[in-house]
Parts: sequence; C-alpha cells; structure tokens
Amino acid sequence: MLVVLANDIPPAVRGRMKLWFVESRPNVFVSGIKDSVANDVVEYLYKHCPVASGLMVFQKINKAPGYKIRGIGDTKRSLIEISGLQLVQEKKGTV
Repeated sequence: MLVVLANDIPPAVRGRMKLWFVESRPNVFVSGIKDSVANDVVEYLYKHCPVASGLMVFQKINKAPGYKIRGIGDTKRSLIEISGLQLVQEKKGTV
C-alpha cells in the first residue's frame, strides 16, 4: 500500500498518479500497488515533483513497524524518529 499526501503537485504528475491511485481528497492519493511498483512510483515522484510539492509518502514494508515514511520538500508536518519508529509531528504554530 502507498499513501501520498501533497501540498501541490504538477498537473502532469497528478494525471499520471490517477493511473495507480484513488484521489480520496484533493492531494491525498491512496493505492494498493505491489511493493516493486510502489518503489518505481516513489522514484517517479522524487524525479518529477519540485520541492514546493511538499510530499509525504507512506509506504508499506515487510519489516517492523510495517511502514516507511518519506518526505519531499516543505510539508505541513515534520518527520521524527523515536527508538527507530518513524512518527509524524505537527509543526509548531499549525494547530
């Protein structure tokens, strides 16, 4: 499974994303694609999305804790790691 949250993505990338994902809300994409395809999709996003896109990518993996979180650019939340566990933290002043 792959979930992508974005601040803003280019129209060409958004159109391509709709091949693999359901856009449940504006700039929220969810897909049940296989792990090998998910890696290719994430590489595509890294290559074609500018830093201003502000992507946060949640990917299912087969190791504990079962997911991996990656970010591209400035998102509304920050990633932190506590005892090897990745967590998403609200940035100060955004609540």
